Amino acid sequence: MCLAIPARVVELLGDERALADMGGVQKQISLALVDGVGVGDYVILHVGYAIAKLDREEAARTLVLFAEMGAI
Repeated sequence: MCLAIPARVVELLGDERALADMGGVQKQISLALVDGVGVGDYVILHVGYAIAKLDREEAARTLVLFAEMGAI
């Protein structure tokens, strides 16, 4: 089973890398698989790679569900 989670991009680092925030935990991620990501955007993150952009409303709904499950 694989788990991908929403993450908010807080800083672009260059070379297709960014700093992302996941519930207060920040991590460097790769943006190599997704075009047009900017600061404040949400992405679906899987093993350190952004695999898709996610709109804010969908990200918020997903984060609420994770919080309800105790996963975050």
